[in-house]
Amino acid sequence: EATSYISQPRKTSVHGTAISGRHQQITTPTLIMASAGKAATAAMANNLKKNLSSQTTACPPTFRYLSAWFCPYAHRATIALEHHAGRIDYEWVEALGWEQRKDDNNVTKTGKEWWYHWKADELRRANPSALVPTLIPVDSDGKPDEDKSVYESLITIDYIDAVANPPDETLCLAPQDPYLAAKCRYWADKVNRECCSPYYGVLVRTEESERREHFEKLVGGLKSFSKEIEKNGSGPTFLEGRLSNVDIALMPWAWRFYIFEHYRGPEYAIPYHEPELHAYKEWFDHVFSLESVKRTLPDKDRYLEHIGKYADSSARSKVANAVRRGVTAHEIDDEKDTY
Repeated sequence: EATSYISQPRKTSVHGTAISGRHQQITTPTLIMASAGKAATAAMANNLKKNLSSQTTACPPTFRYLSAWFCPYAHRATIALEHHAGRIDYEWVEALGWEQRKDDNNVTKTGKEWWYHWKADELRRANPSALVPTLIPVDSDGKPDEDKSVYESLITIDYIDAVANPPDETLCLAPQDPYLAAKCRYWADKVNRECCSPYYGVLVRTEESERREHFEKLVGGLKSFSKEIEKNGSGPTFLEGRLSNVDIALMPWAWRFYIFEHYRGPEYAIPYHEPELHAYKEWFDHVFSLESVKRTLPDKDRYLEHIGKYADSSARSKVANAVRRGVTAHEIDDEKDTY
């Protein structure tokens, strides 16, 4: 028997995201056109053309977006999709949730039952690891092509950027300049390893010394990131004001660091007051003030409750299992960390 946290995949329409447990309609010219359908008037079409200018096409690329509201890896893709709203259409499919299985023998030793991921069949078909985010292109006839699915969060950022084909270089998340592109690829991977993966070590590891080690590594990674922002120019983002794949690599975790104080105490608060994190604090304030980003953010109270599964060791996901066996979150193994 199992108690389902999300028993069925929940779908939202184009540019919809699941926030605070409800469907949020994100109004964009593309969505207005879709809602109006054949009844759209010539005046509306003219207004849309004027508003969009050269930023959109009549038939932007369309995807089924297999996601999960709570997942920071999927959040990367969501931010990229909303950055390119109007240049890409997508249908959000809540394809991963949680179910609680009985633990009659108290195997968990926590007084609570274990939580396991529930995964949609579509996700299992489209992604060999059955992880979110997963993007499935939809052809002009409305048919999804699962053979051309794209996955892995850092890859999806660059893929979304490429298919969006923005008209202005400053709108590109992956720079066109070869040097900057290489630099961003290096730093996206670096912040993933040093600022994002340790997050799970702070939560999943049970020894205080181990938790502290992961936290110090995370803060050290943030200081390196902060120093690089200063080195690159005037900020406030990694590439002096424009949003990049490096920024998006870090943003979902940066938004979630507030949970440390709740579950691990005040000594685990990010030390924003330290001079080495001055540029990081300015970066944080800027990126989370962007409208395209704000509409992607999960409700803090809801997420705080969700992440308790990791903090009390009752979560049995691939990431949690990898950290539990002594490796980092980015070193998950489909065979060793299955559940």
